[in-house]
Amino acid sequence: MVDYSKWKDIEKAYNVHTQRDNKIYVCQISDDEDDTHPNIDTPSLFRWRHQARLERMEERKREQEEHERKKSETLRKLKETEEKLAKLNSEQSDSTDLTLLKQVLQDLEQEEKRIKEKEEEMKKKEKLTPWNVDTIGQDGFTKTMINKRPVRKGDDNGLSDEEKEKKMKVFVKENEKKLKEFGMLRRYDDSKKYLADNPQLVCENTANYLVIWCINLEIEEKHELMEHVAHQCISMQCILELSKQLDVDPRACVSSFFSRIQNTEVEYRSSFEDELRAFKDRIRKRAAEKVADALKEAEEEEKKARCGPGGLDPVEVFESLPKPLQKCFETQDHALLQQTLAVMPQNEAVYHMKRCIDSGLWLPDTEAKKLLDKEDETPNST
Repeated sequence: MVDYSKWKDIEKAYNVHTQRDNKIYVCQISDDEDDTHPNIDTPSLFRWRHQARLERMEERKREQEEHERKKSETLRKLKETEEKLAKLNSEQSDSTDLTLLKQVLQDLEQEEKRIKEKEEEMKKKEKLTPWNVDTIGQDGFTKTMINKRPVRKGDDNGLSDEEKEKKMKVFVKENEKKLKEFGMLRRYDDSKKYLADNPQLVCENTANYLVIWCINLEIEEKHELMEHVAHQCISMQCILELSKQLDVDPRACVSSFFSRIQNTEVEYRSSFEDELRAFKDRIRKRAAEKVADALKEAEEEEKKARCGPGGLDPVEVFESLPKPLQKCFETQDHALLQQTLAVMPQNEAVYHMKRCIDSGLWLPDTEAKKLLDKEDETPNST
C-alpha cells in the first residue's frame, strides 16, 4: 500500500478541543504569541522566539534522557548491591565487605530517593509548560474531543491477507459500477453528494480499487484519465487519513474534508496538490515496472518456446558461432557447411555441432553423426 503519513500534518493549523478536569477548552495554535510594536520586524521576532523555544525543548529532552539514564543505572547498581548483600548474609560473613556493602546500599537508596524527587519536579514543570505549535501534537492530553462522532467501523487490521483479498473481491463485485462512477466525477460537490448517497464506498477498499485502476490506465497509456482518477483516489485517501487522526468512522469525515478543500485553505490545498503529484509519479513508476516485467516474462516464454531438444536457445547459439558457420546457416548451404566443418579443428567443430543440434539449428546427417560418435569414442581409445 502507498504510505500517506504526511497527511498527519494537515491538522496543525486548526483549533484544538481538549477536555481537562471535566471542562472543555479551545485553543488557537499560532506562533504569533502576542502583538508587537509596528517598528519591530515581526516575522523575524517570531522566528527568533520559535528558535529559542525549540532550543528550550531540546534542552528539556536532553535533561529527560540524562535523567532516565541515571535512573536506570542507579536501579541496576541497587539491585546488584542487594544481591551481593543477601549472598554475604547467607554466608554469615562478618568481614569489612559486609559493612562497605551496607554503606553503598544506603547511598544508593538515597540516590534513588533524589531521582524520584527530581522526576516529580520534572513532571510538574512539564504540566506548567504552555502549549505551542511544536508541542500541541505530542502526547500529554487527558482526552481529545472533537464533537461526537461514530466510532470507526470496518477496520481490516485484524484480518489475514487471504480474508482481506476475499473481502475486496466481494466489495468490488457489489460496487464496481459505483466505484467507476465515483472515479469519473469532476466536481467536489458531486463527489460529496455521491459519497453521501453511497456511504459504503467510504472505505479502504475503494482507495485500493482506484489505485489499481490508475495503474491499469497508465499501462494502457490513458494518461489524462489516469490523472483524473488519481485525484479522486487522493481525495478518498485524505478522508481515510482524517478518520484515523480523529479515530472516528470515515463516513463522518466526508463533509469535513470537502469543506476544507473547497474553502481553499492554502496549507491544506498545497498539501493535497503535493501528495497528488507524488501519487501520480508513483503510479507512472509502478506502471513502467509492470510493463517491463510483462515484456521480460514474454521474452522468457518466447525463449522457452523456441529452445531446441537440448534446451539451448537457437538465437543465442547462432550469435555465438564463428562467422563462417553463421554464413552457412544464413545461406542454408549444406555443402558449404560440410566444407567449413572439415577445415575446422575437430574438437571445435564437434563443440559447435553439438550446440547447433541441442538448439534445433541443425538436424545431423549421417556424416555429422559419425563425427560426433567418433569424438565420443576418443577418450576410451586413449
